[in-house]
Amino acid sequence: MGGAVRDALLGLAHLDWDLATSATPPAVRRLFRRTVPVGIEFGTVGVLDRDGRMHEVTTFRHDVKTDGRHAVVQFGASLDEDLARRDFTINAIAYDPIARRLHDPFDGQGDLARGVVRAVGEAEARMREDRLRALRAIRFAARLEFAIDEPTWQAIVASAPFLTRLSPERVKQELDKTMEQVRAPSSALMRWRGSGAFAALVPALASVPDEVLHAVDALPMPGLPSRPLRRALRFAALLSGCDAKDAERTLRTLRASNLELSVIGSLVEQWARYGDALGESLASGSLPSAPDLRRLAASVGRLRIAAFVRLAAARWHAGSRTIAPALVRRLHRTLLATAFRDPIEIADLAVDGDDLRHAGVAAGPALGRLLHELMQWVIEDPARNTRDALLAYTAGATSAADGPRSAVERG
Repeated sequence: MGGAVRDALLGLAHLDWDLATSATPPAVRRLFRRTVPVGIEFGTVGVLDRDGRMHEVTTFRHDVKTDGRHAVVQFGASLDEDLARRDFTINAIAYDPIARRLHDPFDGQGDLARGVVRAVGEAEARMREDRLRALRAIRFAARLEFAIDEPTWQAIVASAPFLTRLSPERVKQELDKTMEQVRAPSSALMRWRGSGAFAALVPALASVPDEVLHAVDALPMPGLPSRPLRRALRFAALLSGCDAKDAERTLRTLRASNLELSVIGSLVEQWARYGDALGESLASGSLPSAPDLRRLAASVGRLRIAAFVRLAAARWHAGSRTIAPALVRRLHRTLLATAFRDPIEIADLAVDGDDLRHAGVAAGPALGRLLHELMQWVIEDPARNTRDALLAYTAGATSAADGPRSAVERG
């Protein structure tokens, strides 16, 4: 039933099949030797097959009442009553594997052929039953490249002010699925904006411009190794039109993980700091100077250079600047070579905190500031990164700041 039947009819791979039955949960547990009560109150029992794989079996049911997110259900329903409580017609198709027969009381196959997402029955009633359905409709339409029929769209718009009943985790999950499953997420994100969903749930994105949304489509680029990286890059592109602090607040509101906060927040901050100036330099046909590239590599960090260049390339591609792809690739190669050849991190300096303390610099904030100053001095010219040169600079800096020091102060 549900999505698996829909995807099978569309010729798409789907690993999760929902099984439904008139048998009650106690009857299902009696029929099978190994079961797991994964959602008994909602009629769902997990049945383990001989290979230990679990299959969820749910009793036909209908809703008694709902608060817009959670329903109280009653068993003893017919198959048609069970399908009538589904969200969209394309998800309300059942298949009988014994009789090898499709049961489609709401013309879901017709909507699949027409390329339309349509609510089962009265659209506004379906949205009131579960406010998450508004976001699911948008995702299905974008993933399948379908239209949304007008009454269903109007019900989504009417539902937008009530979407705040959804938990931040569920909102983030819908955005995650959109970033992972949809080839061109801008089609979904524009509907979030147009329906008022962004205004209700992610105010920082209520007026996000088309250019930013099209940048999301430009990711992933070839070579992305994993789904989490693709998702993080697409989130970074989505938030790249925001102030760095607004982006961080948005991620925290959505209950993003600490890793996502670090990666996405850093990329958004670096884009805000360097994106426009770097784009202007490339649009003129040249790379920035070697010291500027070292400063950029130092600020972005060795391990995030590739992600930053991909984000920047997506924003430039979606924007008004014309930058030759070959020059972007050259920037990528040059930044990587710079980052892994030249000293750009404090750990790369030929001296450390112990060396500076032995040279007479007191432990504390001043020592940290001096290490940072040495790092900037070396970034200007990596040939300066020798112990003797750095200690000489230190001696000059401390004497200029503090005047003559006694033998006891120098240690």
